[in-house]
Amino acid sequence: MKKVFLLASLIALSALAPFTSANASIDSKLYGKINLSVVNTDNQFLDGWKLNSNASRIGLKGTTQVSEGLTVFYKTEFEVCVDDGDCKGNTLGQRNIYAGIRGGFGSILAGNSDTPTKQAQNKIDLFGDLEGDIKKIFAGENRMDNIVAYSTPSYGAFSATYAVMPNEEGSSGISDTTSYSVSYNKDGLYVAVAGDSNVKGSDILRVVSQYKFDAWQLGLMYQENDTTNESGYFASTAYKCDDITYKAQYGANENDTDSSEKTTLSLGADYKLANNTKAYAFYTDYDIPVNATQEDGPTETFGLGLEHKF
Repeated sequence: MKKVFLLASLIALSALAPFTSANASIDSKLYGKINLSVVNTDNQFLDGWKLNSNASRIGLKGTTQVSEGLTVFYKTEFEVCVDDGDCKGNTLGQRNIYAGIRGGFGSILAGNSDTPTKQAQNKIDLFGDLEGDIKKIFAGENRMDNIVAYSTPSYGAFSATYAVMPNEEGSSGISDTTSYSVSYNKDGLYVAVAGDSNVKGSDILRVVSQYKFDAWQLGLMYQENDTTNESGYFASTAYKCDDITYKAQYGANENDTDSSEKTTLSLGADYKLANNTKAYAFYTDYDIPVNATQEDGPTETFGLGLEHKF
């Protein structure tokens, strides 16, 4: 019930924002996304259909200039489970919720946020939030509590972010849990090197590249996880033709200790219905070694969906 009142407060704040005095003007925006798909799943445990909400969300974000060259920004974002209203036992699920300051020095934020390593992926995952999501076979796609992150201003095409996550358990030092990224972004070319140290127990090195030209988008990632002794690669491509975007991606992550391998393959297409609305279809085939998760072994999925952003 508390989260229902919180959501109502967000809506009320958004409605009141335009009436804020000019001396303390607030740029607030209520936003969200509804993403629903009907999916058939076939593996050794299940062969049937289900309706998925796919991380549908609602949020409020904005900025306030507090002095010359200094801005406060914030975001409060919650998952809404459109399919059955149950977000792991709650009406709403917490997503990125933080506040920060921005100026000529760069920006500092604190709260609950995606790590720099996750952000460095730069959406080369073309089937995120669906069954082909990169997080099925790769660690590093983390949203962390108690995160404090500093991002540099852009130096030409370069920028960097460094984050710490205090453990709040009274141990010496600020934190032994950190994440970082260094990126280059210019003329359609994006390259990033990122890493995690002790983030959810993993030490990760991730290298990402993306190139956009004409109607094409190409993505490539290589990742090493020293904690689990895994290494692997991920590649994706998209081609836009009028209102249709064709997509494909493949990833493989091998355990160097026992030579077991996790793989994922996804094919699909998006059809643009309006600026903020699309219909889509996808096929995903992923294979996770037996006993790795509850969804052991080969799994095939086929889905049809609709996404609307507001």
